[in-house]
Amino acid sequence: AVGARMVHVSALGADLKSASIYARTKAEGEQKVRAAVPGAVILRPSIVFGPEDGFFNLFASIARISPVLPLVGGGKTCFQPVYVGDVAKAALKGVEGTAAPGIYELGGPEVKTFEELLRMILDITGRKRLLVPLPFPVAYLQALVMQYLPSPLLTPDQVTLLKSPNIVSHAAIQTGHTLEGLGIAPTALTSILPSYLGASAGRGSSRRHPRCEGHLAGPPRDGRRTAPTIAV
Repeated sequence: AVGARMVHVSALGADLKSASIYARTKAEGEQKVRAAVPGAVILRPSIVFGPEDGFFNLFASIARISPVLPLVGGGKTCFQPVYVGDVAKAALKGVEGTAAPGIYELGGPEVKTFEELLRMILDITGRKRLLVPLPFPVAYLQALVMQYLPSPLLTPDQVTLLKSPNIVSHAAIQTGHTLEGLGIAPTALTSILPSYLGASAGRGSSRRHPRCEGHLAGPPRDGRRTAPTIAV
């Protein structure tokens, strides 16, 4: 409806020119939302964590049955995991009208590499597994085969996504289009993850991983799922 306050949940790295189908379709979704509701609030979260999340729970499940975990691209891809509760707070601000129209990039207080996240999962769950570096070309070939499985662990588009960092951009930070800019203090991964994955783990401390400096955000997940929209 005209004048409705709309909040659209997209993903970091949404880009019409991206090589990733996921990133392109996210950007197309944003484009259609803004055309229909110019004053919409668009949220772009990094990978989202919380009970029943699709990232940390997935790899914790894999670690339960597999002695090996693959480090696609050497495990160097950077992520900025954001708590689902913080994303919900940002959405509420959009619905209530306290967030100005525009695109907001949502990330947690820490930036971690893919390898660091896997090691954190193993630490919390008390498991020792071999982490094996998997070059992108090899991972892509494996994904070409795995994509035909009922529930593929890896798809070609996910390999493409892992070539780009998944962190909040400097531009978003400078313009205040972040959780902090909305007055929301990001929740630390280490304060929530142990509560649903297992025993407590050591706390991380770096705001940004050295390897991640200077990079723009990249999309967190694969698929063509339509992002949820909240309208009031």
